[in-house]
Amino acid sequence: MTMQFMPKNFTILIFFFLSVIGCSKQRIQSEHFSPQDSIRIVNEIIAHRSEADSFFRNDPDSPFNKDTTVHYEGIKWFPPDVRYVFRTRLFRYERPEQVTILGTKGEERTMVRYGYIIIPLDEKEFRLNVYKSPDRNDRHLAVWFTDETTGKQTYPVGRYVDMEDEQPDPQYLYTINLNNAYNPYCAYSSLYTCAVPRKEDHLDFSVLAGELKYHQ
Repeated sequence: MTMQFMPKNFTILIFFFLSVIGCSKQRIQSEHFSPQDSIRIVNEIIAHRSEADSFFRNDPDSPFNKDTTVHYEGIKWFPPDVRYVFRTRLFRYERPEQVTILGTKGEERTMVRYGYIIIPLDEKEFRLNVYKSPDRNDRHLAVWFTDETTGKQTYPVGRYVDMEDEQPDPQYLYTINLNNAYNPYCAYSSLYTCAVPRKEDHLDFSVLAGELKYHQ
């Protein structure tokens, strides 16, 4: 089942998604959300996807408006699933190092491998690196990854997830919502190049959430 747009009245489907939680072979130890919180989270995911659809259709900066050779047919998504929402600390490395990130056209980019977050699954913990710009004034935190769906259901290069800007409190809990995992612009148009996740940023399970392949 894929999802390309969100109807205004989604209550029935929300309760359907909540009812099937725990039926998957892949047991995910995420937050234990109340039914009210789960409905709120699903509504936020729906709103996020609606905003993304509006951007791709209408914004002058949309890759589909920049490249007239590609036609926008709607973004395809896995159904919303609250099991893929996590709250975690940012564990900063004692000695953050500058690393080279390759782009899809072979160019090199310099980023700081700044810290990591932890994603729990089936009583295991998976680490995912967090990157930021070498510019000390830039507080934006970047996460990108591959997983067991990469190159199958999802874009072969990998997917990205936006984090909140870095917070000064080391105990601050960041929300990581893999339902919002998205493809970089190079997934839609050859005009773009994008950062390729490093081998160490592979999640050894299937992230059945977020954006699917655009081109089949």
